[in-house]
Amino acid sequence: MDITSARTFLEVVKTGSFAAAAANLHVTQTAIGARIRVLEQELGRPLFVRNKLGTQLTAAGQKFHCFAISLVRLSEQAVRSIALPHEQDAVVSIGTELSISDPLVPLWLVWMRRTYPQFALSVRVDTAERLIEQVQEGLLDAAILYGAPRKIGLIAELIFEEKLVLAEAKGSTQSAASHETVRIDWGEEFSDAFHAAFPAAPPSTVAVSYGPLALEYILAVGGRGYFRRGFIKPYLKDGLLTLVPNSPEFSYSAYVIHSARADESIIAHIREGLRASSAGMAD
Repeated sequence: MDITSARTFLEVVKTGSFAAAAANLHVTQTAIGARIRVLEQELGRPLFVRNKLGTQLTAAGQKFHCFAISLVRLSEQAVRSIALPHEQDAVVSIGTELSISDPLVPLWLVWMRRTYPQFALSVRVDTAERLIEQVQEGLLDAAILYGAPRKIGLIAELIFEEKLVLAEAKGSTQSAASHETVRIDWGEEFSDAFHAAFPAAPPSTVAVSYGPLALEYILAVGGRGYFRRGFIKPYLKDGLLTLVPNSPEFSYSAYVIHSARADESIIAHIREGLRASSAGMAD
C-alpha cells in the first residue's frame, strides 16, 4: 500500500475536506481525489462520504484510520532508523511548546546525549494542538506541554509544577510604562485566576503571547508581569528583576504526553531524562 496515499487519507481526516488537504499538501484537489480512489479500490470499500459540509468517514474509513496511522508511523521510523549511523540504535523524538522549551529541553538534550549516546535525538517546537496531533499520529514519541489534554489514547504524566510569579524591572524610570502590568498569555486557566485575584486591575495596553519577549520589553522600558520562577531566577539573582511583595502565585504544571501505544522503553528514557533535567532546573 502506498504510504503517500495513507498520508493523504490522514490529511483529509484532519482537515475535513479534500480542498483543505490539497492546500496543506501543496497538490491539486484532483490529485487528492485520485489517491483516495486508489485506496478505496485496494480496500474494496468507500472511505469517505462527501457533502456540502466537507467529508465524513464511512465505517470502513473509521476502521482504516488506525491502520493508516500505523503505516505512516512505521514508514517514518524506518526512514529515520535506516539513515542512522551504525553506532546508533534509534531516534528518540519529542515535541515541545516554545514557552516551555527553555531551559528544560536544552538540559534534556545534554542529559540524553551523555546518558544514552546510542540514541539519535530529534526535537520539534510547535503549538500544543499540532504536537498532540503528531503524538497521536506516531510522528513524535512524546510532547512536553503545559496542561494535560484529555484525549482518548493519550497519557499525560506530570513532570514538574512551576510557579508563575509577579516580577517587575528593578530601577525602572518613573514613566507610565514602569507601573504597567504586561499581559502574558499563559492560557485560560491563568487568565481566570488572574482576574479573580485582581478584579479591579485596569486593562493592559501591552499584551504578549511569549514570555521571553515580554521580559525583554519590561527590562527595556519598565513594568511588571507574571513569569515562570525558574526562567527569571538568573534575572532575580543579578538584580535586574525583583518580586512584587505579597503578590499571589499561580501553579503552572508541565506534562509529558505520549500515546498509550508508544514504545514503553523509549518513553521510560524520555521520562527519566525529563525528571533529571527538571531537578537540574531547581538547583
